[in-house]
Amino acid sequence: MAPTCRFVFARDRAPERLDRYLCEQLPDKSRSQIKKLIDENMVTVAVDGGPARAAIKLRGGEELQVTIPEALPVETLPEDIPLDILYEDSDLIVVDKPPGMVVHPAAGHASGTLVNALLHHCRDLSGIGGELRPGIVHRLDKDTSGVLVAAKSDAAHQGLGRQFKEHSIDR
Repeated sequence: MAPTCRFVFARDRAPERLDRYLCEQLPDKSRSQIKKLIDENMVTVAVDGGPARAAIKLRGGEELQVTIPEALPVETLPEDIPLDILYEDSDLIVVDKPPGMVVHPAAGHASGTLVNALLHHCRDLSGIGGELRPGIVHRLDKDTSGVLVAAKSDAAHQGLGRQFKEHSIDR
């Protein structure tokens, strides 16, 4: 059975969008993961009774229920794919991603990704991103080249994630 989280939006809080509030309450979930939960009707808001939408404003007293589906077991395998490493230490690795390379496994791209290459090179990456996105703090589109930072430790992942979220990292 999938775990369920319950929250009550406090009456003394300033109005806030549902998706932003849930990002605060579920810090291990990205904004896109929260939106997916909402879009797949895994979030209910008891006060209005209607379907939850990311943009609805919580005004106080709403009871929220979030069902977190259990992740399907997936194994992402290391692959010997060359990396252009710009910087590396015990907490993070910075690479220059070429255009045409997918960052993490997804439908239609189970192998040949940057994650497969990182797993071969690093062996251990932060587990916060899950099985499909280990170490991935941000991403670049398949056809976009550029610098990508991956976390080797959970502490680095949390710190980098917070910095990207707050836009305090210069790109």
